[in-house]
Parts: sequence; structure tokens; C-alpha cells
Amino acid sequence: MYKCGKIRQLYLELTIIMIQTKRFTTAILLIIGLFLAGCASVENRHDPLESMNRSVFAFNEVVDERIMEPVARGYKAVVPDPVEMVIGNFFSNLNDVVVTANALLQLNFPDAAASGTRVLINTTFGMLGMIDIASDVSNASDINISKRNEDFGQTLGRYGVGSGPYLVLPFMGPSTVRDVVGIGVDGYFADPVTSVFTMKRINHSLHESLDAKVRVPVTGLRVVNLRAELLGTDKMLEEAALDKYEFIRDAYMQRRNSLVHNGDVPDIDDEWDE
Repeated sequence: MYKCGKIRQLYLELTIIMIQTKRFTTAILLIIGLFLAGCASVENRHDPLESMNRSVFAFNEVVDERIMEPVARGYKAVVPDPVEMVIGNFFSNLNDVVVTANALLQLNFPDAAASGTRVLINTTFGMLGMIDIASDVSNASDINISKRNEDFGQTLGRYGVGSGPYLVLPFMGPSTVRDVVGIGVDGYFADPVTSVFTMKRINHSLHESLDAKVRVPVTGLRVVNLRAELLGTDKMLEEAALDKYEFIRDAYMQRRNSLVHNGDVPDIDDEWDE
């Protein structure tokens, strides 16, 4: 389940690169999601777009096999394990900003305080998040500031917005209509690397400079690092799943349902009926 969440994040980062390099707006993500929702048939209410989703899934598999996996293996071979861990910690710290914002939107103040504390500790004492001191503190004491998982898709779900049809989007992979909206909102407003809203209002010229010189390369590094973390799961997926598409779809929907309800999971049919 945890690895499935990382698969989703990998496809998210690939989409962010496309947005930044081609100057797409996040509204396109919303339009795509709503358009696909409108095309849904009633043949399979759990996955009404299965035929189209399988085609996109096959495309994503080819892209991964021919581009992403070889690049990730090269990265893994060249970058020492300690350096790879530092890079992963750095991006995890950036993600804690998104987690903090969404926990506040959900009025989940304990998680917001924990994630905000993580950002503060790791950014200062952890050298901009390169060392995950907050997790060490949590493991060695009764202070629970362990890693949380919140995003705007979960925030919408907490306020009763149904998931909508299951979608597989090019480069983005597993998603739903609700999560497509969540990806756009998080990417535009909350993520420190990709937030157009924040950077433009802090300093417009800095925003333009970072777009060209820093933001895209940093996002690319995040993609490759995430894919490298998933290398060990490839064989497991192939061996565990008679139908890889169904395996990933069911794991994704179950995990998202669990995250939205903080582990107090209703029947999956209830989620689809919302």
C-alpha cells in the first residue's frame, strides 16, 4: 500500500515537469478530469473507463520501461547510498509543507502541529531537511512527530467529496477525478518547488529565474529519486499480480480510502456511492 502511494507521487512529479516546461496551467488537469468523468459509462460502476484506462496504463508502462527505469537504474548505480538518502530526506521535508497545509485545512491540528514541527526541526537543525532529525526524535522519545500523509485530495474527501471514477492519466498514472483536482491545488498553492502562487507573490523576477534555472532540474531530480526508490517493487508486482492493472487499481483505491478516513475505513462501495 505504501509503495502504491509512491507510484502516484512519481507520476505527479512527471506531470509537474510537463506543466513547468510547457507552461500549462493547473486548470488543464481539472478540465481533463471533469471531461473524462463526463465520458463515463455505466457498464462498470467501479471502473467505468476501464477500456480507456487500460490503454493509458499500457502507454505509461512503455514510458517507464524505456525511459524512467533505465534512468533510475543509472542514478542508483552512480549516486552513493548516503547521498541518495540525503536527497530523499530533502524532498520528504518539502512534502511536509504540503502535509501541514492540508492538515490545517482539515482542522486536524495534532497532525498539523506534528508536520509543522518536522519542517521546523529538519529545515533548521537538519540542514534544510537533508537529515531527518525529526524522525529520530520521534523514535527515541514519546514525542510523536513521525511522518504524516495528507494532500488536497484527502482534504476534499474529508469534507464529503466523492472520489469519482478511477482514472489512469498519461504520466500521472492512478488517480480519480477528486485526486486530479487535489494534485492541481497542491502543485499550484502548497508545494515549495512547484508553487506558482507563492513564488509569484514573493518575488516575480525570482519566480521567473527559478523556473528556468532551478525548479525544473530540482523537480526532475525528485522524479528520478522517487523512481529509484521503487526499483525493488517491480519484480514483486509482476509476481504478485495476475493482472497488474487491477492490482494497482485496487491497491490505489483502498489506500486512498484509508487515508481519507484516517484508517477508519468504510466499505469501498460506500466511497464510490458518495
